[in-house]
Amino acid sequence: MRKLTVIAALLLCVSSFSGCDSMSNRDKGVVGGAATGAGLGAIIGAATGHSGVGTAIGGGLGAVAGGFVGNEMDKDESRQQEQEERMRRQDEQLRRQQRELDQLKKQQQNDTY
Repeated sequence: MRKLTVIAALLLCVSSFSGCDSMSNRDKGVVGGAATGAGLGAIIGAATGHSGVGTAIGGGLGAVAGGFVGNEMDKDESRQQEQEERMRRQDEQLRRQQRELDQLKKQQQNDTY
């Protein structure tokens, strides 16, 4: 009966996890880590005769680890977005400067004739 409860809980976590595209990587990491940790904890706990304790400890550790990894992924994405924005602004500035150079060349040609 306990195994059935653990499996049902894991399926519930996984199904709720897969439907949330708007979740941050940290939130996804917490949910995924908790589900994975609880599953592994239940398996290890069942082998030692303490599946409930194993599930709780595994779920907690998995949630913390998943949250940490997901948070780092969020930071990486934020840094990448900032870098892309800087590159976009630099590209825009280069195009503006190229137009100014073209205008100056054209003006210089008109002045020499």
